[in-house]
Amino acid sequence: MTQQTEPTGSDPADALPNWEKRFRAPRTGLPDWAEDAPDRALFVSNATGTFELYAWDRATGGQRQVTDRPNGTTDGVLTPDGEWIWWFSDTDGDEFGVWMRQPFGGGDDEPATPGLAAAYPAGLALGRDGGAVVGRSTDEEGSTLHVVRPGAEPVEIYRHAESAGVGDLSHDGGLVAVEHTEHGDAMHSALRVVRPDGTTVAELDDSAGGTRELGLTVLGFAPVAGDSRLLVGHQRRGRWEPMIWDPLTGETTDLAIDLPGDVGAEWYPDGSALLVVHSHQARSEMWRYETATGDLVRVPTPDGSVSGATARPDGTVEYLWSSAALPPQVRSTTGEVVLDPPGMKAPPSVPVEDAWVEGPGGTVHALVQRPAGEGPFPTVFDVHGGPTWHDSDAFASQPAAWVDHGFAVVRVNYRGSTGYGRAWTDALKHRVGLIELEDVAAVRDWAVSSGLADPERLVLAGGSWGGYLTLLGLGTQPDAWAVGLAAVPVADYVTAYQDEMEALKSLDRTLLGGTPEEVPERYAASSPLTYVDRVRAPVYISAGVNDPRCPIRQVENYVERLAGRDHPHEVYRYDAGHGSLVVEERIKQLRLEIEFATRHLGTPTHLGTPTDQPGPAGQPGPTGR
Repeated sequence: MTQQTEPTGSDPADALPNWEKRFRAPRTGLPDWAEDAPDRALFVSNATGTFELYAWDRATGGQRQVTDRPNGTTDGVLTPDGEWIWWFSDTDGDEFGVWMRQPFGGGDDEPATPGLAAAYPAGLALGRDGGAVVGRSTDEEGSTLHVVRPGAEPVEIYRHAESAGVGDLSHDGGLVAVEHTEHGDAMHSALRVVRPDGTTVAELDDSAGGTRELGLTVLGFAPVAGDSRLLVGHQRRGRWEPMIWDPLTGETTDLAIDLPGDVGAEWYPDGSALLVVHSHQARSEMWRYETATGDLVRVPTPDGSVSGATARPDGTVEYLWSSAALPPQVRSTTGEVVLDPPGMKAPPSVPVEDAWVEGPGGTVHALVQRPAGEGPFPTVFDVHGGPTWHDSDAFASQPAAWVDHGFAVVRVNYRGSTGYGRAWTDALKHRVGLIELEDVAAVRDWAVSSGLADPERLVLAGGSWGGYLTLLGLGTQPDAWAVGLAAVPVADYVTAYQDEMEALKSLDRTLLGGTPEEVPERYAASSPLTYVDRVRAPVYISAGVNDPRCPIRQVENYVERLAGRDHPHEVYRYDAGHGSLVVEERIKQLRLEIEFATRHLGTPTHLGTPTDQPGPAGQPGPTGR
């Protein structure tokens, strides 16, 4: 099979295969703007070959690179007045560090939170008085929240052993919204609003001690002076949807937004309406909801997925849009493209098709991309991370690369995925990993029986939680898969629990019903290491040596067992954390995966121009793992 390339021209980049161009093409994230200085914006771009933060003065058009670090930077926030950029500084992707700040117009970086030691970040809210509320998490202290003011020592206003974080800060700085899991259920947060001195104003808790399994999340305080209303996401009707809560009066206002699927929202800048982003069956829509009248008006967008949106002070909406076939663009409801980085453009890919398959726990939704020609095809089951996430009709360079190489790609929104209601998301508890793989197996059987997939050339692949499911699937379904490709996986669940960051320990206790000492049989049943001697397919593993989510020691334990039985495998270790923000590393990681799969499947392929740059492309899930 051969790869598609664009016609060769004078630019050397023209000779690159399309799959590399999709990674190398400059792209930008959705710009964030300063609340009181909307012409000052901050965005993420890979223009230099590494994802970094960029400042944009929209009044002058001037842009400049803010951060420049070997492993990239993506976490940054503007102060409300637009004078400062806060960014999170960790070490080689380990996610453990401190907040720094830099003047918007440029200058030296300086510590933003003097007096606070390094920690995992747990939310940040910046005030109009120059202060901030900083959330932190460490194994020793648990979750802590601190008020930081210029020239003063940080003041701790919250501490608990379970996971918690900063939700938001009210417009006047007098109220702090806290998301917490003090009841012990890390999948379903409760809310507390406190004053800057830590005294409690109000509580909102739908969990009822964790028995009802209903969660809440902070969507944001009203963005106008004198308004104490807090927009909250809730699951009272079996899905995510917004409501308004005033913590000063205790009043809650239900919002009559009759849309299927999960519904999120944020305020318009004048507080008169909500921008609703509606996710259903792997696609997105946007709506404007008038809080005074309840009127719901569609905000037109093309078919596909909106991965971020923001309402501007003039009432227009800017959003990051893509589809499986078309690369992402930052668009406006004015019809304009807001940011169009210069240089190479990412080639399109093929559209995604929907498959609905009956599984043991209900109907499973899968997304399918087909290469040119007639099937059955060698097929990659690309399993998403999270686990509470979902694949959507959005542009992704990795599946597109496999399609270019003649593979069909199937992505399964297994039980545990978001976007299909609370019951679907919560179904994976206690039989963790095994439930998800039942859904993958049902879709695999459909793919084979429909003539899409060649049963002798099935690849199970994924990163983070998807990497975990890959290794678990290779051991529990050994006859089903010809090759396994696991990036930054959980491989030995007990050791992973011992070494991972505290927030993930809380998640694992929720998912499995306790610690490894309390429910050892569940950890054993859900651990890939338990089934390693049953694995038949060749295994490729990539792992970051600084990964706090899927730590390296537990990967080495699994690899040692493979090596002990002389099983065919390769391991790629790299000096970063849970994935990579460096384009060359992502390309090399995928190149190694494709080479490994095609070599063991006996499928010829041409990988294009080689690269000598080291590094991987882990595929972390956006939440959890």
